Amino acid sequence: MPLTMNREVFITCAVTGSGGTQDRSPHVPRSPEQIAKSAIDAAKAGAAIVHCHVRDPETGRPARDPALYREVTERIRDSGTDVVLNLTAGMGGDLLFDGTEAMNRMGPKSDMAGAAERVAHVVECRPEICTLDCGTMNFNEADYVMVNTPGMLRDMARRMVASGTRIEIEAFDTGHLWLAKALADEGIIPDPVLVQLCMGVPWGAPDDLNTFMAMVNNVPSHWFWSAFALGRHQMPYVAAAVLAGGNVRVGLEDNLWLDKGVLATNAQLVERAVTIISNLGARVITPAEVRAKLKLEKRAPLAK
Repeated sequence: MPLTMNREVFITCAVTGSGGTQDRSPHVPRSPEQIAKSAIDAAKAGAAIVHCHVRDPETGRPARDPALYREVTERIRDSGTDVVLNLTAGMGGDLLFDGTEAMNRMGPKSDMAGAAERVAHVVECRPEICTLDCGTMNFNEADYVMVNTPGMLRDMARRMVASGTRIEIEAFDTGHLWLAKALADEGIIPDPVLVQLCMGVPWGAPDDLNTFMAMVNNVPSHWFWSAFALGRHQMPYVAAAVLAGGNVRVGLEDNLWLDKGVLATNAQLVERAVTIISNLGARVITPAEVRAKLKLEKRAPLAK
């Protein structure tokens, strides 16, 4: 098939994530202050969008406390840095069991919450974008199931839209795109639709190029999309996404390394992505240009 290269590319930086990476690199931010600073540095390096999770400031373990999200968002906004704020809504759907015999009850390490609780920080903080993981899948890390039923997704999406936030669909396999298209056809996810293709996350879509192009070919032509891959494939996927017509995501959520044996910062990963995009002959676009494309609106958080 002919190349459909994107020459106007936006970069998303996924700042910290919810994986167990907090002790594998000193650059993975934990506290709201550290997360906000890393996001600001990424924006100054060229990221138009910062995608933020929060962590327990003491342990670094993933958290979903609305107070932590509020502190992160206020620190970024108060800095005066122009960047599009994208908050996760992926927490609260982690189902674990105690072994393979006690399958009639959740294990104590499960983190399951209702739709209102899962989007409470989005409603309060009013980011321009928030994520919606469009499917249920097995995760290799900690042997758990990420649970997102169609009913839950419809409920969460309606709450996100009512809050005035643009949904970014996160698709980990082709079936997730199938469901996302149904939600868009129903009018639950309004235009313009934004989707993130998540490649190489065990056990979703593998990060080989044949699977990647199957994902790309299942994205409706009028949608906006980005893609990423994990670890050492992060930077090759910057090039692959641009050449296939999309935008890119980098950051410490997905990859800790700048080079072999060299731990990265978020800003360094963004700088590397900017270089790749520019060398391909494309241009990295600004937060203002992203807002125009995606019809986003900067808003203050709700009063406390």
